Amino acid sequence: MSAAWTAAEFEAQLRERGRAYHIHHPFNVMLNAGKASVEQIRGWVANRFYYQICIPRKDAAILANCEERAVRRAWVQRILDHDGYGEDAGGIESWLRLAEAVGLERAAVERLTAVLPGVRFAVDAYLEFARRAPWPEAVCASLTELFAPEIHRQRLAGWPQHYPWIDPQGLTYFQSRVSQARRDVEFGLKVTLERFRTRGEQERALEILKFKLDVLWQMNDAMALAYGVSA
Repeated sequence: MSAAWTAAEFEAQLRERGRAYHIHHPFNVMLNAGKASVEQIRGWVANRFYYQICIPRKDAAILANCEERAVRRAWVQRILDHDGYGEDAGGIESWLRLAEAVGLERAAVERLTAVLPGVRFAVDAYLEFARRAPWPEAVCASLTELFAPEIHRQRLAGWPQHYPWIDPQGLTYFQSRVSQARRDVEFGLKVTLERFRTRGEQERALEILKFKLDVLWQMNDAMALAYGVSA
């Protein structure tokens, strides 16, 4: 058995997996380069909504499997971020406002009729993993957040110029997630570095992160197949 990586080496291994993040998928590159059609943008928004509504359910599964109160106290904020709490309408509501901003009907998006089978399959696989896996593994799967702030920054920087027909108020979700993802990843990374200590455990963490990266990539594959990728 190889020696365990140091914490710094392990973190570097985790971050290196960002080369497989869906920011590099041709469908996402098209979106952020301003080459997407109205249909492609609407298809992406409608399909990503299924992922958005499953996030708090995934986080609730982690809480249900976690016996450590301190972890639950920190992790529960993620559910509030998406479902909303008090005067904060939450991320799901923000996504529905994005849907309206691109010309979709809220009720139609909520009915999930536009969700592609490949997207549904990938998201359901992630949710089922969170339900069945030990909670530290489910936490580790969330570490795609390491790479999320950049994808949101790209959208905020480019979409208003590329797609002026989209109401800027609809981009609130991306604005909120830049800071939330940074906060969330600090805790998720801390847990992963602490709980995966042996080389075998660390390599298992990399496998888990690859699984989650594959989930996001598969979602884009399904949308590219359905809506095409504009040159």
